[in-house]
Amino acid sequence: MIKTKQDFISKIHLIISIIVVIPTSFIYGFNPDSKCNIYLNTTDEHNAFKAIMGLYLGFSILWTLGILKVKYLKIALISNIIFMLGLGFGRLLSFLIDGIPSAPFMYGAFGELVIGFYGLWVLKTHYGLTSN
Repeated sequence: MIKTKQDFISKIHLIISIIVVIPTSFIYGFNPDSKCNIYLNTTDEHNAFKAIMGLYLGFSILWTLGILKVKYLKIALISNIIFMLGLGFGRLLSFLIDGIPSAPFMYGAFGELVIGFYGLWVLKTHYGLTSN
């Protein structure tokens, strides 16, 4: 739980991630064309997007554990950094190769990079990148 200013600084990006990632997972899993220009035509495409939904929900559970239990915080931070920077840099690569996407994906890339780099800062300044 968040009890101190230190807790707030260390966990706020995990809370923001959960607030954004859970609804996004359900949009990807059940109605991707509602917010984005994504139109699934085959069972395989629907299956892939539901798998993405499950992956997003799984990470959200880990981040929630990190917020609630100290012993999971470092792994929650590391997984959030990898998740967010992986998405953000993947989107940047797509911008260069595929062109500029719709606004939700532009905002998403910005948010993912900010949260990922914030997580790196938290890990470095509050936990040390090499500490156990």
